[in-house]
Amino acid sequence: MKPEQILARTPKALCQSQREQFFHDGYLVIDQFIDQEWLDRLWAVTHDFIEESRQHTKSNEKFDLELEHSAENPRLRRLSWPTMQHELYWEFASQGPIVDVAEDLLGGDVMFHHSKLNFKWSGGGEEVKWHQDFPFYPHSNPSVLAIGLYMNDVDDQMGPMGAIPGSQKGPIYNHYNERNLWAGGLSDADVGTLPLDSVGWMKGNAGSITVHHCQTIHGSLPNNSSRMRPLLINAYKSADARSLTSYPDSESKQHSTLIRGTPARWAELSPALCRLPPDWSEGYTSIFAIQQKEGGSPRAAK
Repeated sequence: MKPEQILARTPKALCQSQREQFFHDGYLVIDQFIDQEWLDRLWAVTHDFIEESRQHTKSNEKFDLELEHSAENPRLRRLSWPTMQHELYWEFASQGPIVDVAEDLLGGDVMFHHSKLNFKWSGGGEEVKWHQDFPFYPHSNPSVLAIGLYMNDVDDQMGPMGAIPGSQKGPIYNHYNERNLWAGGLSDADVGTLPLDSVGWMKGNAGSITVHHCQTIHGSLPNNSSRMRPLLINAYKSADARSLTSYPDSESKQHSTLIRGTPARWAELSPALCRLPPDWSEGYTSIFAIQQKEGGSPRAAK
């Protein structure tokens, strides 16, 4: 759905200036949007998964672990597909306050795309290098976004997400390396052309949400603080944005679930050129493992 069509609709959760800012900059931060009751419920479930992770010594389909992870010193990078792991995460993603935000920025017909909980552990939790989401899961049009929830207060030391304003209006970059293997990020040469002095670092108190467009260039620095930085991410798309390729775990019943409005009768097409991602069926880890070159399949997913 085109921005001008979306902006003509009456918003439910955002003011008009916030919506205009999102379409101008490609990202948005809303401080303390989620109340403490939701945070307490989400934390109760999340703590249980952290405890469960102590039983594992290496990454699997549920947990993506740092190499130093142990029972005594858990260091999670990601809980994969949290909405599939516990009903509360799905309740939040499909019925929580962020669904109104998705509708305000995508239009009345909204589909759920995927979820992940990135922990960015304390004391050096890994960076996420500059990348765009669209090359991981290209669609017929770019009416796709991700909404993140900061479950802790996030300051400069904690590796907040950063985005380059207006980059969603620029090119869709190649995310393969010089050996034609999936790299999960921009090349050093492409990063060298970016206006990094304009980066907007998305900080906020616990309960704050970040929203970024699928073509916005974004990333984050290592977490050098003494606190972990859990960011619960849920991605959504307009019903007229049709997936061009498969997505890891796309067979899950939640992927492409219509959560607002009605199914699209037409697919809206965008003329933008985007290189197709690899065949995800040959391997799935995470953006962390690929960007940190830990080995395994070069075709790991975001």
